[in-house]
Amino acid sequence: MPADLSVTFTGLRFENPFMLASAPPTESESNILRAFDAGWGGVVTKTIGLHPVMNVKGPKTKFNRLDVDSPRISMQKRAAGKSVLHSSWNWELISDKPLDWWVPRLGRIKQAHPGKMLIASIMAGSGSDKEYKNWQSLAKACQDEKVDGLELNFSCPHMDRDDMGSNVGRNRQLCREVTQVVKEVSRVPVWVKLTPSTTQITVEAYGAFEGKADAVTSTNTFPSLPPIDPETLEFEMNVDGKVSYGGLGGPAILPLSLAKMAQLTQEFPDKAFSGVGGIAEFSHALMYMLLGCGTVQVCTAAMLDSAVGPNVVKQLIQGMGEFIEKNAHRGWKRLEDFRGLRRNAIVPHSQIKRPDGSEYHGGHEYEGYAGDAPANSAS
Repeated sequence: MPADLSVTFTGLRFENPFMLASAPPTESESNILRAFDAGWGGVVTKTIGLHPVMNVKGPKTKFNRLDVDSPRISMQKRAAGKSVLHSSWNWELISDKPLDWWVPRLGRIKQAHPGKMLIASIMAGSGSDKEYKNWQSLAKACQDEKVDGLELNFSCPHMDRDDMGSNVGRNRQLCREVTQVVKEVSRVPVWVKLTPSTTQITVEAYGAFEGKADAVTSTNTFPSLPPIDPETLEFEMNVDGKVSYGGLGGPAILPLSLAKMAQLTQEFPDKAFSGVGGIAEFSHALMYMLLGCGTVQVCTAAMLDSAVGPNVVKQLIQGMGEFIEKNAHRGWKRLEDFRGLRRNAIVPHSQIKRPDGSEYHGGHEYEGYAGDAPANSAS
């Protein structure tokens, strides 16, 4: 019999744990329908808001590539075989489509794919009764169209407003307050997507869970700038010579996002997490699962594969099936049998064995290189 790839996550049954993240691939009804037809177990919509947004003139997303024979990173196109993908870079805002545009489409998508998990990403401001009512209006409108869950966007790095996007995700109190007001009206699971642009991501996660979030998604893109062309001295992505901070995604952020996820799953081993950041194949998804994630989300790899990743999801499904079958001798039959297996392998530096049994000092017992080290200290 084929391996059982289904998972139950925050009370929702996914036929497989692979999802498209909230991003350009999920900005339209047609793309989401194509994604479900391709085999994705779930989709998180492009973030829906009540506040009007206008995206920048020109491209909103480009891809950094690394020369195969030099360290150069550039968005400039090269001949086939001369470069490899390093990362994606975008400064795209949330959906520029209004809620009224989204509402009927959410309903039609669920009618077409009742067994697939459709998660609506939503975002409003914070810190006032008006904005909290906006969150509730978005939540109620989406769940009335039978979406399976809500993902609260506390992570968009491009919003100038101090009370919105990643500015919420850097504030424990706002994370708690917004989650709480949405939970007051929600009839479906509520996930919170946190920003990596914070000193200690577990602090904001505490806020989300204090507000009764059902799960946390981590992470969104990392704040960054595009490369500067050494010939023109212009940023390779700009409008009239000007640029703003954008989000870095793709392969380059995989180790960074894994570190954020490890902090979360170690601090909250009994909570639910959806991992995102740098996933292009099953071995990447497996890393998040071994840290404790119940679902994983993909963006950059899908964008480069017919916009919605039909080949990516096929490889993910095949890879997971083969992995479970390969490990059948361990008694593994589904994701839950190996989820979190490597979470506790991450320890403080002092717990890593030294080569000669010397004690770990870490700067506590003598001051750096200026003082004399104890005789049994490693040099």
